[in-house]
Amino acid sequence: MGRAQTSGGDAARAGEAAGEVRARKVELSWSAVAAYATVHLVCLGAIWTGVDRTMLIVFAVCYAVRLLGLTVAYHRYFSHRAFKTSRAMQLVLGVLGALTLQGGVIWWAETHRRHHRAADTPDDLHSPHYLGFWYAHFGWFLDKKHRATRLEAVPDLSRYPELVWLDTWHFVPFVALAVGLYAALGAGAMIWGAFIPTVILWEYTHWVQSMSHMLGGYRRWDSPDRSRNHWILATIAFGEFHNNHHRFPSSAKQSCAWWEPDVGYWFLRALAALGLVWSVRVPHLNEEREGSEA
Repeated sequence: MGRAQTSGGDAARAGEAAGEVRARKVELSWSAVAAYATVHLVCLGAIWTGVDRTMLIVFAVCYAVRLLGLTVAYHRYFSHRAFKTSRAMQLVLGVLGALTLQGGVIWWAETHRRHHRAADTPDDLHSPHYLGFWYAHFGWFLDKKHRATRLEAVPDLSRYPELVWLDTWHFVPFVALAVGLYAALGAGAMIWGAFIPTVILWEYTHWVQSMSHMLGGYRRWDSPDRSRNHWILATIAFGEFHNNHHRFPSSAKQSCAWWEPDVGYWFLRALAALGLVWSVRVPHLNEEREGSEA
């Protein structure tokens, strides 16, 4: 697919808009900065605890489960409603997503929907083209202007009291995980199971928000934004092929070729087989078939 052409006048106006947006004052939430830095610093404890077979198993399990909470729960379900489920399972998905320590479920969904509505425009929360690489990478969520949850903007989620509670106390599942691992298996398991996967998942999200709208990769679809697929990142992130996703945001499947593995979608198919989710949406399959027949 070709990229949209931009005229010299459009490029100049975009450059002026980018300059105006970058000139906006950023006021950091120092409590968020402190929490963000603390989680990274705790990971350094692995230097003293070392690593053994048990810690690696704990890491692998906690990494996989929490990554599914990110890509399947927070992203595909709460942000894009790519499938349906029961109210009880919805809460389970919310807790799994909260384990990633990426903010409340309603906050995550609302800011992500806002990003899609204005992707790579001056109104985008974290476009690297208008706000710079580092602000898009992690500065935006440390900015006070983006810290509050706009409950009124997501009535489909805020009408559930249990989700509002979980959004407010989103750190509770993570704290419970960390304390439980420490009590059961010691400090090493806590660091390798709770803290190190958290930082890795943060980095996945950061790189998607910055690099996947800026450099490298490939564009399968000529979407109006500048999203792109990065194969390695998408694969280890269980199927987050970003250009595919921006072309079909409501799709539960984010891969469009056999060589784009999508573990998140495979997991959803397993849940559907068990009757735990249903109405799994895959709209791009019809368009692919139409294209192959043309």
